[in-house]
Amino acid sequence: MNQTPYGIEFQGVSKRYGASPKDPLVVDHISFVVPRGTLTTILGPSGCGKTTTLRMIAGLESPSGGRILIEGHDVTTLGPAERNVSLVFQSYALFPHMNVLDNVCYGLTMSKMKKPLAREKARATLETVGLLGLDQRMPNELSGGQQQRVALARALALEPAVLLFDEPLSNLDARLRRAMREEIRSIQQRLQLTVAYVTHDQSEALAVSDQIIVMNKGTIAQSGAPSELYEQPSSEFVAGFMGEAMLFEGRNHAGEAANNGAGSYAELGPLRVPSPASLASGTVKIAVRPEAWLIGPATAQGLAARLTKRTYLGSIMEYTFASALGEIFVVSPQVQTPLDVGAPVSLSLASHGVSVVAG
Repeated sequence: MNQTPYGIEFQGVSKRYGASPKDPLVVDHISFVVPRGTLTTILGPSGCGKTTTLRMIAGLESPSGGRILIEGHDVTTLGPAERNVSLVFQSYALFPHMNVLDNVCYGLTMSKMKKPLAREKARATLETVGLLGLDQRMPNELSGGQQQRVALARALALEPAVLLFDEPLSNLDARLRRAMREEIRSIQQRLQLTVAYVTHDQSEALAVSDQIIVMNKGTIAQSGAPSELYEQPSSEFVAGFMGEAMLFEGRNHAGEAANNGAGSYAELGPLRVPSPASLASGTVKIAVRPEAWLIGPATAQGLAARLTKRTYLGSIMEYTFASALGEIFVVSPQVQTPLDVGAPVSLSLASHGVSVVAG
């Protein structure tokens, strides 16, 4: 019996479109694993290679080099039907002339399952995604969220070793997106599914993932737990892509030279920020999340600033301050006692939401 802990494994996989070695690589020798029963999101801007990566897992694209393993089996040269994977498309891809039950049954009957058994299994799967009782409806009689659930049920009915999602929520409005991402995460955890999920939406990735792989220009910029990528980005690109952050130029002082060996730090104006021991002394970039700024009364301590603009958003205040470092955007939960425009303050930094990366 195969005991590999990995649902998906990429070993130095690359992809180029075109026969010439001079053709550019869309995916450039990437390696990663998706442990069984977990959800990994492949995140990145348009053209970074994330959809091509997903299509190679599905068998819809063949890699130009490297190996792909599913459940420990080398599937690099196998077609989609031989891989035991199901793909949920952005467009849902439902058959408009078939009712809900027949849509969910389709893959089962194509795999030679007898019709009564297929219908029984399809109904059970519809119950799993909360669509029991809608089996006779046609796709055009369903909401976007319900159509997405039918597409999910059709994929789940096949009991795939790996379930793949390609931008599954991009056609839904914001409220439905939130509900559906919670639904997908809940089903994934309840059924212990191995899932690879592609999106360009950072909040979606943070909400559903055990692991996030951030791609940029065909390579993996960073991978890790959602909190790790948000709190400890390893590069300027990841810091800017994983949610909102302002980037400032600072000066790093490496451990030994910095403080009698007491640890590295970077200077951001009058403020000091702990920095990774791996960074050399010199110019660095300091990424600061809007929620990391602490607003205090104007004193000699901290960074002197003056409020130039404020916006009330119900649960938070958005502030813009003028300072020696330039304009600073701050999000504050203190909505009961808003600052007045023109107010002088001192800004300091919390221990979270601040990262120092190579300049």
